[in-house]
Amino acid sequence: MSGLDAHQLSLNTATVRPQWTLAQCIDGAARHGFGGISPWRDKLHEMGTDPAAKAIRDAGLRVSGLCRGGMFTADGPLSTEVMDDNRRAVDEAATIGADCLVMVVGGLQPASRDLPAAWETVEEGLARTLDHARGAGVKVAIEPLHPMYAADRACVNTMGHALDICDRLGEGIGVAVDVYHVWWDPNLSRQIERAGRDRLMAFHLCDWLVPTRDLLTDRGMMGDGVIDLPGLRRQVEAHGFDGLNEVEIFSAENWWKRDADEVLATVVERGRTAC
Repeated sequence: MSGLDAHQLSLNTATVRPQWTLAQCIDGAARHGFGGISPWRDKLHEMGTDPAAKAIRDAGLRVSGLCRGGMFTADGPLSTEVMDDNRRAVDEAATIGADCLVMVVGGLQPASRDLPAAWETVEEGLARTLDHARGAGVKVAIEPLHPMYAADRACVNTMGHALDICDRLGEGIGVAVDVYHVWWDPNLSRQIERAGRDRLMAFHLCDWLVPTRDLLTDRGMMGDGVIDLPGLRRQVEAHGFDGLNEVEIFSAENWWKRDADEVLATVVERGRTAC
């Protein structure tokens, strides 16, 4: 299986979060030959949604996703503020032409130990957001996070759980497969097959380092860790995924300290050799 060419990659702006603005990310992705970009909303807001949409179009880049909506449990039972923010996220995704709006759904509600209640809140929040997203022509992608984030970031932690929700909610919702979060799951192959073309909406690349010094901000560059990246890519492609391969690396003590052009050049090289 051959590696990835630069035009098959998308730059998630988290990979060079401290170094570059969104305008610089757009320019850098285009200069290094990337096929697309995936902005985080804080970077999008700094630049402005309409100017960003124009700059991305002018650079000839595809938008593989917008990060992120969700966090439905942040204020307890669904608040007006949370739901309004998710509607804004849908509208922003539509404006920039994102392939999907990635959902990090939220963990336990404040001062709660009731995990089933969190699941119920998340599903209701997704259902309400999906109503708006369908009207806006935006696909919604649940990103299952590693179980270490169940309490504070996402109480949906497996592809199976995410797809159960998709089954209940219907058209327009699927999954974002981030290798960092799902590589360990013994049921992963089965769930990728279950998702299929329509629900495999995003595929995120990085690597799991051994040892990992920080569980949030010590992701590895592709090829530096233990994840079978070519194997996982082979699986998602075999079951219909034909989107861009989005590189999302949180790396406070390594890649965030390097020159951003060096980071992107390394991403392109590792796409060819490690993916």
